[in-house]
Amino acid sequence: MFRRCAHCVTIRNIVSVVTGLGVFFICSNILLLWKFQIPLSPTHGTKLHGDEPNALRTHPIDTLMANAETSFQTLISEQTTTLHSAAEAYRQRRGRHPPPYFDAWFEYATKHEAVILESLFDQVHHDLNPFWGVPAKDMRDFARHFENHIYVRNRTVKMTMNHSQGTGRDRMEAWLDTMKSIEGFLPDLDMAINVMDESRVIVPWEDISKYVQSEKKIRTRSVPSQVISQYQTLDTPDEESGEPPQVDWIGPEEPYWDTARVGCAPQAPARYEAAATGFTGPPLMPPGYPMRSFQGYVKNWTFVRDPCQQRHLQEAHGTFIEPVSVSTTRALVPIFGESKLSMNNDILIPPAAYLSESFASGEYSDANAHGGNWPDKITGAVWRGVASGGRNREENWTRFHRHRFVSMLNGTYVQSIETSPEAVGEGQNFILQSYATYRLAVTKYMDLGTWLDRITDIGFTDLLCFPTTDEPTCNYTDPYYSITSKMPMSEQYDYKFLPDIDGNSFSGRYLSFLRSTSVPIKATIYSEWHDDRLIPWLHFVPMDNLFVDVYGIMDYFLGTGADFKTDGEEVVTDGVHDEAAKKIALRGQEWANKVLRKEDMQIYMLRLLLEYARLCDDNREKLGFVGDLKSEDSDLDRR
Repeated sequence: MFRRCAHCVTIRNIVSVVTGLGVFFICSNILLLWKFQIPLSPTHGTKLHGDEPNALRTHPIDTLMANAETSFQTLISEQTTTLHSAAEAYRQRRGRHPPPYFDAWFEYATKHEAVILESLFDQVHHDLNPFWGVPAKDMRDFARHFENHIYVRNRTVKMTMNHSQGTGRDRMEAWLDTMKSIEGFLPDLDMAINVMDESRVIVPWEDISKYVQSEKKIRTRSVPSQVISQYQTLDTPDEESGEPPQVDWIGPEEPYWDTARVGCAPQAPARYEAAATGFTGPPLMPPGYPMRSFQGYVKNWTFVRDPCQQRHLQEAHGTFIEPVSVSTTRALVPIFGESKLSMNNDILIPPAAYLSESFASGEYSDANAHGGNWPDKITGAVWRGVASGGRNREENWTRFHRHRFVSMLNGTYVQSIETSPEAVGEGQNFILQSYATYRLAVTKYMDLGTWLDRITDIGFTDLLCFPTTDEPTCNYTDPYYSITSKMPMSEQYDYKFLPDIDGNSFSGRYLSFLRSTSVPIKATIYSEWHDDRLIPWLHFVPMDNLFVDVYGIMDYFLGTGADFKTDGEEVVTDGVHDEAAKKIALRGQEWANKVLRKEDMQIYMLRLLLEYARLCDDNREKLGFVGDLKSEDSDLDRR
C-alpha cells in the first residue's frame, strides 16, 4: 500500500512539474515575443493598426541614440593636438610612417582649426591601400593619358579635359579651384577624374584581395635614417608622348548587376545572384524586420548600404535596374570620383556640388543660410526632386527607388492601398503589409493615409520619362503621379525633417541638409568621402533603402504631427519625440560646421593627395615623414 501510494504521489509530482514547466515555457515565449516585437504576418489587406506601444518599454530609437552618443564620445577622445601625437596616431593606425609633407599638412589643418582625428581619414586608406599592389609607373601612365586629367607640376595645378561646357566642366573647375587653394603644398602628380554620375571601377573581389595582401606584406615602419622625405619630380605632361595603357571598358551591353556583383566577396548573398530579367510590379520585400536591424531600425549603417549584403536591391534601386550611363573597367586603375558603391574601387574626393557655388546657385555648398530656429519650423517632412535614379521606362518604373519613396509618403496613394491593394492596379510599387510590424502609435487615431497628409509635403517636379519628352510628365505614370511645384531649398529648411534619397548616384543636397537646423533622414547605397565623420542617430537619421522603416521613424519623432481633436473633442498630440529630433538636428549641424566645412574638404584633399603621390612615386616604400622622430632624437642628444 505504501509503495503504491508513493508511486501515485511521484506520478502526480511529475505531472505537476511537467505541467508547470509547460506553462512557464509558454509564458516565457509570450514575454519574449512581446519584448522583442517579433512580427506577426498580417492577412491580406490588414490595416496598419498595430499594438499600442507600452509606455514603460524603451523605444528602439532611444537605445540607438544612446549608443550613438557613446560612439561619438569614444571618437572625440582620440583627438590629437600636436604634430608628434598626430604622426604617432598615424603610425599606430596605418602601420607605416606618414607621407612626406605631413608636417605641412598638420600645420595647414591646425591653422584652419580642424578637428584632427586619425580615424576621420580611414576612407583615404580604404581607397588607396589596394594600389600598393599596382606599379607606380602604371598608375602615373594611366592618369596622364586619361581624358579628364588634373595635374601638378612645380606647385602649379592645371587640367586637360574633353568637356567644353556643361556639368562635366563645372565639376572639373570646382576640383581645379580646390586644388589651387592647396597647390603650394602639393608634389608633382597626375589625377584621372571621373565626371560621370556613376562610378567607374569594379575589380573582382579575388583580385582586390590579392592587392590588399600585397600592401600588408610591404607595410613597415622603416628606420628613420633610411626614410626619404622628398617626392620625385615629373616631366611636363605631353599628350603626344607614349602610348596610353590599354584598359577594357564595359558598357550597357550586359546588366549592370552582373557587372557589379563580381566585386562582392564569394560568401556575400549577392555574389551568385543572377541579374533579374523583369521589373514589373512592386519589388519583393524581405519578410519581417530588415536584416541586422535593431527591432526594425538601422543599426549597422555600413551593412544597410551594401548591395553585396542586400541582394534584393537589384530589383529595388534604379542603379541596378537601368543606370543612365555605364562605362566600367575591371582593372585596378586610379580614378577619382564623388561617390561609389561598396563593390567599387574608385578613389573618393569631395563632390563638386559641395565645393562650388556654380551648382544649383550654391544651394548645395556653404553659400546660403540653412534654416531658422527649431520651434519655428513646420512639424513635418518635405521632399522635392526629379524622378532620377536611372532610366525609368513603362516596363520598369515601379521598381525605382524615388518612385517608391514618393508613393509611400503620399497620403492619397497610401489610402488607396490601405482600402484595396488592387485599386492602383499596375501602379503598385510597394507592398503595404510589410509595414504592419512597426506597431505605429498614430494609427490609434487615424488611418495611415490621413496621417501622411498631415505630416508630409512630398512630390516630383519632373518625371524624367524615357524615351524623353518635352513634358515633365509621362503617359505611363500619369494615372499615379502629378507634378508638384518646385520649392527653393531655403523654404525646405522651414520643415523639421528633410528626407534624402539617392538620385543617379549620391544626393548632392545631403551636406546642406547636415548643415541645416533640420533633421536629415538618409537612405543611400553610395559611399562619400565624409562617411567616417558622421554617426547615425546622432548627426542624422538612417533609413533602410526599401524605406520599410520610414513610418516607424516618423511615428517616433512626429507622432500625430500636430494637435488635433478627436470625435470626443479631446485634444491629442501623441507619440511625439520632438526634443530627440531637435537634438539630432542641432548636433548634426554643430558637427558639420566643425568637420564638413570647405576648409575640411581642402584638408582631406591635401592628405589624400600626399598619400596618392607617394603611391605614384618609384621610391614609395622608402618615402615618409619622420621629422618628429628626428626632433626627439636631437633633443635626446642635446641632453
